Amino acid sequence: MKKKVLIACECSGAVRDAFAAKGFDAWSCDIKPTERPGQHIQGDALEAIKSQQWDLMIAHPPCTYLAVSGAGWFYNKDGSRNERRWELQAEALEFVKALMAADIPKIAVENPISVISTRIRKPDQIIQPWWFGHPHTKSTCLWLKGLPLLKPTNIVEKGGYKTWVCSTTGRIKRQSQWDYDAACKGRTPAERAAIRSRTFQGIADAMADQWGAVL
Repeated sequence: MKKKVLIACECSGAVRDAFAAKGFDAWSCDIKPTERPGQHIQGDALEAIKSQQWDLMIAHPPCTYLAVSGAGWFYNKDGSRNERRWELQAEALEFVKALMAADIPKIAVENPISVISTRIRKPDQIIQPWWFGHPHTKSTCLWLKGLPLLKPTNIVEKGGYKTWVCSTTGRIKRQSQWDYDAACKGRTPAERAAIRSRTFQGIADAMADQWGAVL
Protein backbone atom coordinates (compact mmCIF):
# COMPACT_ATOMS: atom_id res chain seq x y z
CA MET A 1 0.00 0.00 0.00
CA LYS A 2 1.26 3.45 -0.89
CA LYS A 3 2.33 5.71 1.95
CA LYS A 4 0.02 8.70 2.37
CA VAL A 5 1.50 12.18 2.37
CA LEU A 6 -0.36 15.40 3.16
CA ILE A 7 1.05 18.76 2.07
CA ALA A 8 -0.93 21.18 4.21
CA CYS A 9 -1.44 24.81 3.22
CA GLU A 10 -0.16 24.27 -0.33
CA CYS A 11 -2.02 25.26 -3.49
CA SER A 12 0.97 25.35 -5.87
CA GLY A 13 1.26 21.56 -5.93
CA ALA A 14 5.07 21.72 -5.97
CA VAL A 15 5.77 19.47 -2.98
CA ARG A 16 2.71 17.29 -3.62
CA ASP A 17 3.81 16.55 -7.16
CA ALA A 18 7.40 15.84 -6.10
CA PHE A 19 6.11 13.10 -3.77
CA ALA A 20 3.59 11.85 -6.32
CA ALA A 21 6.42 11.45 -8.86
CA LYS A 22 8.10 9.13 -6.35
CA GLY A 23 5.03 6.92 -6.17
CA PHE A 24 3.47 8.23 -2.94
CA ASP A 25 -0.24 8.84 -2.42
CA ALA A 26 0.32 12.57 -2.05
CA TRP A 27 -2.35 15.19 -1.45
CA SER A 28 -2.16 18.95 -1.11
CA CYS A 29 -4.66 20.88 1.00
CA ASP A 30 -5.51 24.56 1.07
CA ILE A 31 -8.53 26.84 1.35
CA LYS A 32 -7.70 27.84 -2.23
CA PRO A 33 -7.97 25.54 -5.26
CA THR A 34 -4.85 23.86 -6.60
CA GLU A 35 -2.91 25.83 -9.21
CA ARG A 36 -2.27 22.71 -11.29
CA PRO A 37 -4.04 19.35 -11.64
CA GLY A 38 -3.44 16.84 -8.88
CA GLN A 39 -4.93 15.34 -5.73
CA HIS A 40 -6.11 18.31 -3.71
CA ILE A 41 -8.38 18.85 -0.72
CA GLN A 42 -9.87 22.34 -0.78
CA GLY A 43 -10.69 23.21 2.79
CA ASP A 44 -9.42 23.36 6.37
CA ALA A 45 -6.08 21.57 6.86
CA LEU A 46 -7.01 20.52 10.40
CA GLU A 47 -10.11 18.76 9.05
CA ALA A 48 -8.02 17.11 6.33
CA ILE A 49 -5.64 15.80 8.99
CA LYS A 50 -8.53 14.06 10.76
CA SER A 51 -10.08 12.71 7.56
CA GLN A 52 -7.44 10.03 6.88
CA GLN A 53 -4.46 8.24 8.40
CA TRP A 54 -1.39 10.06 7.10
CA ASP A 55 2.19 8.78 7.23
CA LEU A 56 3.79 12.18 6.67
CA MET A 57 2.65 15.78 6.74
CA ILE A 58 4.57 18.77 5.45
CA ALA A 59 2.81 21.98 6.47
CA HIS A 60 3.33 25.51 5.17
CA PRO A 61 1.17 27.66 7.49
CA PRO A 62 0.57 31.20 6.21
CA CYS A 63 3.31 33.53 7.45
CA THR A 64 1.43 36.84 7.14
CA TYR A 65 1.11 37.32 10.89
CA LEU A 66 4.13 35.20 11.88
CA ALA A 67 7.12 36.41 9.86
CA VAL A 68 9.41 38.85 11.62
CA SER A 69 9.65 40.83 8.38
CA GLY A 70 6.13 42.09 9.06
CA ALA A 71 6.76 43.17 12.64
CA GLY A 72 6.33 46.84 11.79
CA TRP A 73 2.65 46.32 10.92
CA PHE A 74 1.85 45.38 14.52
CA TYR A 75 2.03 49.04 15.56
CA ASN A 76 0.11 52.04 14.30
CA LYS A 77 1.77 55.23 13.08
CA ASP A 78 1.29 56.81 16.51
CA GLY A 79 3.19 53.94 18.14
CA SER A 80 0.14 52.25 19.63
CA ARG A 81 -0.46 48.52 19.25
CA ASN A 82 -2.53 47.30 16.31
CA GLU A 83 -4.62 45.00 18.48
CA ARG A 84 -6.26 43.21 15.55
CA ARG A 85 -2.86 42.19 14.16
CA TRP A 86 -1.86 40.81 17.57
CA GLU A 87 -5.11 38.81 17.74
CA LEU A 88 -4.50 37.37 14.28
CA GLN A 89 -0.94 36.44 15.24
CA ALA A 90 -2.22 34.59 18.30
CA GLU A 91 -4.66 32.67 16.09
CA ALA A 92 -1.87 31.85 13.63
CA LEU A 93 0.30 30.51 16.45
CA GLU A 94 -2.52 28.29 17.70
CA PHE A 95 -2.88 26.91 14.18
CA VAL A 96 0.84 26.10 14.07
CA LYS A 97 0.61 24.38 17.46
CA ALA A 98 -2.28 22.26 16.19
CA LEU A 99 -0.29 21.25 13.12
CA MET A 100 2.72 20.29 15.23
CA ALA A 101 0.52 18.27 17.59
CA ALA A 102 -1.22 16.31 14.82
CA ASP A 103 -1.43 12.54 15.26
CA ILE A 104 0.94 11.85 12.36
CA PRO A 105 4.24 10.01 12.90
CA LYS A 106 6.35 12.28 10.71
CA ILE A 107 5.80 16.03 10.47
CA ALA A 108 7.63 19.02 9.00
CA VAL A 109 6.39 22.58 9.51
CA GLU A 110 7.96 25.19 7.24
CA ASN A 111 8.04 28.97 7.68
CA PRO A 112 10.39 31.91 7.14
CA ILE A 113 12.16 33.48 10.12
CA SER A 114 9.18 34.00 12.41
CA VAL A 115 7.84 34.30 15.92
CA ILE A 116 7.33 30.53 15.97
CA SER A 117 10.97 30.36 17.07
CA THR A 118 10.36 32.45 20.19
CA ARG A 119 6.71 31.69 20.96
CA ILE A 120 6.73 27.92 20.39
CA ARG A 121 10.27 26.58 19.89
CA LYS A 122 13.38 27.09 17.83
CA PRO A 123 13.52 25.38 14.43
CA ASP A 124 15.45 22.17 13.93
CA GLN A 125 17.01 23.52 10.75
CA ILE A 126 17.24 26.63 8.58
CA ILE A 127 17.77 25.96 4.87
CA GLN A 128 18.46 28.13 1.81
CA PRO A 129 17.39 27.72 -1.84
CA TRP A 130 21.04 27.94 -2.94
CA TRP A 131 21.66 24.61 -1.17
CA PHE A 132 19.32 22.99 -3.70
CA GLY A 133 20.28 24.50 -7.05
CA HIS A 134 18.51 27.88 -6.91
CA PRO A 135 20.78 30.99 -6.83
CA HIS A 136 18.61 32.78 -4.26
CA THR A 137 18.65 33.58 -0.56
CA LYS A 138 15.53 32.87 1.47
CA SER A 139 15.99 31.65 5.03
CA THR A 140 13.47 28.87 5.55
CA CYS A 141 12.94 27.29 8.97
CA LEU A 142 11.94 23.67 9.48
CA TRP A 143 10.39 22.24 12.64
CA LEU A 144 10.68 18.46 12.41
CA LYS A 145 9.15 15.40 14.06
CA GLY A 146 10.49 11.96 13.13
CA LEU A 147 12.39 13.31 10.12
CA PRO A 148 16.09 13.85 9.40
CA LEU A 149 17.60 17.23 8.57
CA LEU A 150 17.59 17.97 4.85
CA LYS A 151 20.98 17.58 3.20
CA PRO A 152 22.06 20.03 0.47
CA THR A 153 21.80 18.50 -2.99
CA ASN A 154 23.30 21.14 -5.31
CA ILE A 155 25.11 24.10 -3.75
CA VAL A 156 25.27 27.10 -6.08
CA GLU A 157 25.93 30.85 -5.80
CA LYS A 158 23.70 32.68 -3.33
CA GLY A 159 22.37 35.20 -5.82
CA GLY A 160 22.31 38.98 -5.72
CA TYR A 161 20.52 41.64 -3.74
CA LYS A 162 18.64 44.78 -4.67
CA THR A 163 19.05 48.00 -2.69
CA TRP A 164 16.26 50.54 -3.04
CA VAL A 165 14.58 53.45 -1.31
CA CYS A 166 11.06 52.95 0.04
CA SER A 167 8.83 55.69 -1.39
CA THR A 168 6.61 55.58 1.70
CA THR A 169 9.19 55.77 4.50
CA GLY A 170 12.27 57.03 2.66
CA ARG A 171 14.30 54.21 4.20
CA ILE A 172 16.94 52.30 2.28
CA LYS A 173 16.02 48.63 1.95
CA ARG A 174 18.06 45.61 0.91
CA GLN A 175 16.21 42.68 -0.56
CA SER A 176 17.07 39.43 -2.33
CA GLN A 177 16.84 40.01 -6.08
CA TRP A 178 14.29 37.22 -6.57
CA ASP A 179 12.12 38.66 -3.80
CA TYR A 180 12.37 42.14 -5.29
CA ASP A 181 11.44 40.79 -8.72
CA ALA A 182 8.40 39.04 -7.20
CA ALA A 183 7.17 42.46 -6.08
CA CYS A 184 7.53 44.06 -9.53
CA LYS A 185 5.00 46.71 -10.43
CA GLY A 186 1.96 45.35 -12.21
CA ARG A 187 1.51 42.37 -9.89
CA THR A 188 -1.32 42.35 -7.39
CA PRO A 189 -0.58 41.70 -3.70
CA ALA A 190 -2.16 38.26 -4.10
CA GLU A 191 0.10 37.46 -7.06
CA ARG A 192 3.19 38.59 -5.17
CA ALA A 193 2.21 36.51 -2.15
CA ALA A 194 1.66 33.44 -4.34
CA ILE A 195 5.11 33.75 -5.92
CA ARG A 196 6.83 34.21 -2.56
CA SER A 197 5.01 31.28 -0.95
CA ARG A 198 5.85 28.66 -3.58
CA THR A 199 8.39 26.04 -2.57
CA PHE A 200 11.48 26.03 -4.79
CA GLN A 201 11.53 22.90 -6.93
CA GLY A 202 14.96 21.83 -5.69
CA ILE A 203 13.72 21.91 -2.10
CA ALA A 204 10.53 20.03 -3.01
CA ASP A 205 12.59 17.34 -4.75
CA ALA A 206 14.94 17.04 -1.76
CA MET A 207 11.98 16.58 0.57
CA ALA A 208 10.54 13.83 -1.62
CA ASP A 209 13.91 12.09 -2.04
CA GLN A 210 15.17 12.32 1.52
CA TRP A 211 12.00 12.23 3.62
CA GLY A 212 10.32 9.80 1.26
CA ALA A 213 13.23 7.43 1.89
CA VAL A 214 12.36 7.14 5.60
CA LEU A 215 8.65 6.37 5.14
